[in-house]
Amino acid sequence: MNKMREIKMEKVVLSIGGTGDNLEKGVKLLKLITGKDPAKMKSRKRIPALGVRPGLEVGAVITLRKNLDEFLKRMLATRDNILTKKQVTENGFSFGVKEYIEIPGVEYQRDIGIRGLDVSVAFKRAGRRVRLKKIKQGRIPKRNDIKKEEIIKFMEENFNTNFI
Repeated sequence: MNKMREIKMEKVVLSIGGTGDNLEKGVKLLKLITGKDPAKMKSRKRIPALGVRPGLEVGAVITLRKNLDEFLKRMLATRDNILTKKQVTENGFSFGVKEYIEIPGVEYQRDIGIRGLDVSVAFKRAGRRVRLKKIKQGRIPKRNDIKKEEIIKFMEENFNTNFI
């Protein structure tokens, strides 16, 4: 196979939404699962119905770039290695974990309670950085993007994931 056409996992992003005390519980949860400190996301818009104002912390996110295979296998175990084709997009897929106690090796924490999180996985091919860098940025053709069918095939071969 052509080395430049090879598909690799770029990153796994975990995110939790909430404000105030709920956000602090979410931060603790992300730290418990990954062992790393998450970044807090601030709102840029005002949504009076939800009590959201600009500058208010409304979520936490953490990006993992190393040891993705084992971590993703643990996360997929919460969904019994079954995803829907709707969850797959170009260059990635996402799914939700309803309760963190479903993750293998994670025990219930009384101070966190029961809560869920979102998992997003991004894929890349060699040469992707050429499009993203700021200096001497180049163009990459559309065929370098990873199609939905390619992601489904990659996940079925490497992670034994079933798609409905």
